[in-house]
Amino acid sequence: MTATANQGRVGLQLPGIVLGVGLGGFADGIFLHQIFQWHHMLTSTNSDRIGVRYYNPHTVSGLEMNTVWDGIFHVVCWLSVLVGLAVLYSRVTHDRRRVWSSRVLWGWIIAGWGLFNLVEGVVDHQILGIHHVRGGPHQLWWDIGFLVFGALLLVGGWLIQRGGKVADSGRAV
Repeated sequence: MTATANQGRVGLQLPGIVLGVGLGGFADGIFLHQIFQWHHMLTSTNSDRIGVRYYNPHTVSGLEMNTVWDGIFHVVCWLSVLVGLAVLYSRVTHDRRRVWSSRVLWGWIIAGWGLFNLVEGVVDHQILGIHHVRGGPHQLWWDIGFLVFGALLLVGGWLIQRGGKVADSGRAV
């Protein structure tokens, strides 16, 4: 691969990962928070662990507060997608249609989703303990599955982008 071709691949890395983080967050929030209702942002908090009050999602006031924090989480996801699009737009000036269909960009987006799962799974589920994928007697296994899924997305996305082509001009196709 030429130096120019490698620059084209790397030029899509940051916007792809940032887009993937935002889109992965949306997938988490839409499916796990809203549709399946397995958890919300603060469903496992307690004042003994991190100093945040426990908001029981089975009470009206607790669900209201969890909904607010789910909304803040979605705002962060939305901003991540906007930033990813802005960076992509600033880096890609020609053949935008080809870039959107490139394995390089989509590989980095998938890798970004995996990165979201790994960071969110370690920080929120394990370190802070503010929620788990699915609380209950088997919550550790659900959390481990989430991390494994994230690792598979990260590795799979990296492999997909490696299989993409970069045009002679350095633009990913």
